[in-house]
Amino acid sequence: MIDIQRFHELGKADFGWLQAKHHFSFGRYFNPARMGFANLRVVNDDRVAMGNGFDPHPHDNMEIITYVRQGEIGHRDSLGNQGVTPAGSVQVMSAGTGITHAEYASQTENTVLYQIWILPRERDVAPRWDMAEFPTQPVGDSLPLMVSGLPEHAGRGALMIHADSALFGGRLNAGTTLEQDFGNRAYLLVSQGDVTVQGQAMSAGDGAAIADEGALRIEAQSDAEVVVIQLKA
Repeated sequence: MIDIQRFHELGKADFGWLQAKHHFSFGRYFNPARMGFANLRVVNDDRVAMGNGFDPHPHDNMEIITYVRQGEIGHRDSLGNQGVTPAGSVQVMSAGTGITHAEYASQTENTVLYQIWILPRERDVAPRWDMAEFPTQPVGDSLPLMVSGLPEHAGRGALMIHADSALFGGRLNAGTTLEQDFGNRAYLLVSQGDVTVQGQAMSAGDGAAIADEGALRIEAQSDAEVVVIQLKA
């Protein structure tokens, strides 16, 4: 099963400084048919105007992944963590028992990112934050692993989350074809370009809920960037 959500079908919000597209119900956008997929609760496709951002606000009991696609995002939180995550890289936050944080876009260019919320495997863990930069050159035969809470990914250099999920992502040159197994449930995002997934065409901004497909065949019809969230079976 592949259920494709086209970019123009997504929920949306316009705050001037923030242009957001919602793959699932979030904030003022409510769609009872789009409340999440497996343990994935939120995918927001955010465009943040330079120098703007999210003032301090709280979270609890959620695993939050930020994949930066353009610009950079600065982070600081109530635990004293702070850092800057540039394009092509990822930050993770386990909200756990509770954490307050703020995020701000680059001062020199607009920032484009995915905000991804995943339900935790266990409640009330100790809150934490981490980030890592990953290579941005195009990949060939597989999408690199970036984030994981799955035991089979231990020791592979991924950022840790408290969830039965993983995140893969990378850029593909036009003409690249890869086949990769992401388990029985996954959500695929096309960040840039045009691809086919199991022969179905997808374009920049589209997302797809995928179940029981086995290894996915991804073909880049143009230079592209793809993100895949492996989810609880």
